Amino acid sequence: MQSIRRIATCLWFDNQVEEAAEFYACIFKNSRIVKMSRYGEAGHEVHGQAAGTVMTVAFELDGQGFVAFNGGPTFKFNEAISFQVNCETQEEVDYYWKKLSEARDEKAQQCGWLKDKYGVSWQIVPRILFEMISDPDSEKSGRAMDAMLEMKKIDIDKLKRSFNG
Repeated sequence: MQSIRRIATCLWFDNQVEEAAEFYACIFKNSRIVKMSRYGEAGHEVHGQAAGTVMTVAFELDGQGFVAFNGGPTFKFNEAISFQVNCETQEEVDYYWKKLSEARDEKAQQCGWLKDKYGVSWQIVPRILFEMISDPDSEKSGRAMDAMLEMKKIDIDKLKRSFNG
């Protein structure tokens, strides 16, 4: 039996919890649906969900544990919480950007942030960006930061050109 992790991220969805967990698990390697629970008759006067409706889904994305909850429309996602996907190559940046944003750039924000179709915020970031902006040469790191601030989806080649002057 899969043990429950001490700390897990819980995502509150209106009623798309199963669909969302399957969507995310299809995008990331080494991902899977671990367990689902369903609403029963108990507590119906509180939760209002039909018996048999999915209540929670425990899932893993690249080994990271999550729980998602069908809690109704009370709470919505916002940018105060986002998931950062650290990428090695431009191909990875492009892949995750396309899969998570579904080519909806109007939901994209600068610096690699985007919102997926459920309203969850993600930041798709090349690892080299952190090296550049923390470089001890403040001119180089400043140029990299300025370049990043002009981008929605991060372009590694543009970052490198700016960083190198």
